[in-house]
Amino acid sequence: MVKRSSFKIFLAVQNALFLRELSMRFSSGRIGIFWTFFEPFFQIMVFILIKLLIFNSGDNHFDFAVFLALNFTAFNMFKNIVMKSTGAFKANKALFIYKQVKPIDTIIARTMVEIFITGIIILIFLLIGFYFDFDMVVDDLSMVGFGFLWLMVFAFAFALVVAVFNVFVDSIGKLISFFMTALMFTSAVFYPIEALPLELQHWLMYNPVAHFMEIIHGFYFEALDDRFVSYGYIFLWTIILLYMGLWLYVKLEKRIISI
Repeated sequence: MVKRSSFKIFLAVQNALFLRELSMRFSSGRIGIFWTFFEPFFQIMVFILIKLLIFNSGDNHFDFAVFLALNFTAFNMFKNIVMKSTGAFKANKALFIYKQVKPIDTIIARTMVEIFITGIIILIFLLIGFYFDFDMVVDDLSMVGFGFLWLMVFAFAFALVVAVFNVFVDSIGKLISFFMTALMFTSAVFYPIEALPLELQHWLMYNPVAHFMEIIHGFYFEALDDRFVSYGYIFLWTIILLYMGLWLYVKLEKRIISI
């Protein structure tokens, strides 16, 4: 019998966990599937309606509906990776009796599920956008894709830190839920940073997620740019969170499995 390499074992574990997590996400049947894909559309419709009712609708130099769709897709991917990963260790504790399954595998699998779902949502948005003749012209597709990829890594690093703390502090999950709501309103999801007063611009740029949003919509629309983005700042955030998450995980892996 040929012994499988560690990498092949890792891929087999990831395949099994991915299918398991995907099944659990849609375990509530058609309603679960519908809400998974309808939620971002509902969010966009609400905020477009708010803009139409409260603000004027003709002052944007970019397609506001596409702007919202792009930002909500990116932010929801980040949010869901973190939120779904928070309880991953506890939810999959029974699997850790198998030595092939490591706790961090569950975080990776849940991250991949969210990326997969995000990909489907992007495809649906593209089909709707082309059908209804929205402004789907991308100024720099490579940089938009780069922004999404970097945000995935950042989200994974953040999720790993939160997941480790959640094993030992039960209230972390609730705190993260409130934190994500506040973060959504301060992350340039509904507006470009350039549209804000100078005082607010200064304070909001301390939020690393706002930088990612600025990269993504700044390179999508020709009318916007990335002049507010500090690549060194978000690189530092990403490295620190990734190092902290991996360090905590390595130090506490045995306790995570035994608790």
